[in-house]
Amino acid sequence: MRQIVLDTNVLVSALRSSAGASHQLLRRVGTKTAGFEINLSVPLVLEYEMALVRDPEIDSGAVDPVLAYLCKVGSHREIYFLWRPFLRDPADEMVLEVAVESGSEAIVTHNVRDYRKVEKQFGIRVLTPRDFLLDLKEKSQ
Repeated sequence: MRQIVLDTNVLVSALRSSAGASHQLLRRVGTKTAGFEINLSVPLVLEYEMALVRDPEIDSGAVDPVLAYLCKVGSHREIYFLWRPFLRDPADEMVLEVAVESGSEAIVTHNVRDYRKVEKQFGIRVLTPRDFLLDLKEKSQ
């Protein structure tokens, strides 16, 4: 099972619109045919929650059920080390810490540029939701 970490912007995008790759990816989380498992930490889930509840385009009633589901099906990680400061955004640091601790293959994000040093330093791929879904499809054939 492939291990990944979702950046906050992927969840925001998935809950704003059901038309894109982010929503398709979110719908696959936790299913038997997903081909991947998400990894979480308490600080990362709190970051997800803060971003989702403050977004006026997201139905506030959808936030708690989505987060509860992610916590139920995701792999919970405790972070005992910090790589900070490695990236510019502290929220991105949380994503990186979970990815490193879990041995994740990829960070899925819309802000690929924000993580440009990650693959070289840690061997973790940084992919958009669309590219990750395409990669899943290619590897399953």
